Amino acid sequence: MPRKLASLSARLAFGLVVFAVLALAITNEPTKRLIDFDQSFYLTIAYDLDRHGVFSNGKFDDTDSTTAAPAPGMFFTPLFPWVVVAAMKVDARFAQAVVCSVEADHHKRDLSTCDIYARPIHIIHAILLALGVLAVAAAAEAIFAGRTVFFLAGVLATVSLAAKSELLSYIMTESATFFLYSVMALAFVHGLKSSRWTHFAVAGLVLATLCLLRASYLALVPVLSVLIVVNTLWVSPRQARSAGRSVIALCLGFSVVVAPWVVRNVVSIGKASFTEEYGSLTLVERLAFNDMTLGEFVSAVPYCIPQVGPPVARRLIGDDVIARFEWDRPGSFFEAGRARRFSLVDEHKRVDPIIGDLLRTEMERNWWRHLLTTVPLAWCGMLAAGLPSVLLVPLFWWACFEAVRRAKPLFLLYVLPPLVMVVLHAALANHYPRYNLGLIGPIAAGSAWVLVMAARSLAARRRSAQGLA
Repeated sequence: MPRKLASLSARLAFGLVVFAVLALAITNEPTKRLIDFDQSFYLTIAYDLDRHGVFSNGKFDDTDSTTAAPAPGMFFTPLFPWVVVAAMKVDARFAQAVVCSVEADHHKRDLSTCDIYARPIHIIHAILLALGVLAVAAAAEAIFAGRTVFFLAGVLATVSLAAKSELLSYIMTESATFFLYSVMALAFVHGLKSSRWTHFAVAGLVLATLCLLRASYLALVPVLSVLIVVNTLWVSPRQARSAGRSVIALCLGFSVVVAPWVVRNVVSIGKASFTEEYGSLTLVERLAFNDMTLGEFVSAVPYCIPQVGPPVARRLIGDDVIARFEWDRPGSFFEAGRARRFSLVDEHKRVDPIIGDLLRTEMERNWWRHLLTTVPLAWCGMLAAGLPSVLLVPLFWWACFEAVRRAKPLFLLYVLPPLVMVVLHAALANHYPRYNLGLIGPIAAGSAWVLVMAARSLAARRRSAQGLA
């Protein structure tokens, strides 16, 4: 008991240190107006929830909600706007900052008069990130065993997140995504180890909550179900009878959380759907990348290396080529995709009904280009750990190789879901690694494992050399 208590105390202290480091990194970032980047998408919906009690489409509807109640919507999923509303209820200064920025975005106020204040969200981000780091560390320990792997994986995950502090200082979903994905993956790992249906039920519950934050993770329901079957048939054949029960537990846990949102959409909007238009519009923007030239295809490799890559790529390849990957540069893939999106919306009002025909036509003509351009976009998406990716991604692939060589299938099963999401986001969205923060966990865990193995091997060689001497 004293040993367990000491271990628990050490982990709690480690978690507090992680929280302090990440909170300091986030709050030390330069202040950002609350309308910058994608923040206004979520803040406008939170404003509508707080003022009108309506979950709307925010900036993606035709109603000025500063003067009239908007219609119910489901363009975005509901979790993060409700987090913002909760923070508004707790902190009056933050609530006023949100109201002012939304009304300024609707040209009802002068933006310069709005307070730039997001401290409660920054604290929430730091708490969620710290809990996510502990989940990553616990998963690493469950897979590889050993206290050293726990702490080293946690340190590497913390360093990776601190490198993303600029992104994490925005009022957006990345921190909550990392937290929920890491907890879901931890529950899934324990389920694979024990074959207990309760662990898979928890994984399903958390995965559903993650989908209420970012809808693309719906793709993981069949992926995790297949991995459960693979694990019980080939990795743990003695537990093969539990496969069906485990998959059912995962799906039931998922359904319990998702069902109320779908029912709400049926009642309020008349559609039994999870989202509306979001996936179609994102895919339209992705198709613009199919016009990538061979030079742009090659230039994506150096360009996407965090921080050091863009200036080097500009010097070696030229700013005109690199500019096509920047979201705010004239003639970029983003500008072309947005222009087509706006054109389709102006012509058809809604893209969901026509996206099937549009995609079919594109694939008949450019399916090979779509597949090829997914490769550099996936490469960019893999570098989710920021600048530390330069070191950690090679270590991660080394860990995957060692996991095959040393028969560590549990690590490979832990790795596959986020890799699927990297490819999915590359095929359906764009090259931004912020969609793939869930990969930080496997990268940190695998890197910690191979570093520990290397250190032990080096120590063994030194002892052997000293013995010979």
